[in-house]
Amino acid sequence: MHELGIVIQIVRQLEAYMSEHDIQRIDTVVLEIGELSSVFPKYIEDVYPIAVEKTRLKDTKLQIDILPGIGKCQACSFVYNLVENQNQCPRCMSNAFSVITGREFMIKQIVVFD
Repeated sequence: MHELGIVIQIVRQLEAYMSEHDIQRIDTVVLEIGELSSVFPKYIEDVYPIAVEKTRLKDTKLQIDILPGIGKCQACSFVYNLVENQNQCPRCMSNAFSVITGREFMIKQIVVFD
């Protein structure tokens, strides 16, 4: 489970951000995770409380926005959801595609207390 290591790195980045910008408390951290990334949102949610429990982020809420895995068929140029269609174009049944979105993993937003 590499998610704990990922969350610990996020905590470090957020603490550095708080120090650089003189922020005392963060209310919510919003992560954007693509369906095609190697990160499992459920595992991130599970390890987040452990990773923040002895940090300045211990009262911070976590929100995860999941980006769909969208691809473009290389045969007919149709754009479709790769996960819902098991990577097969629903128009021409080709399995040749390029990924448009869904591999992302990033801090999307930091909501700070006033």
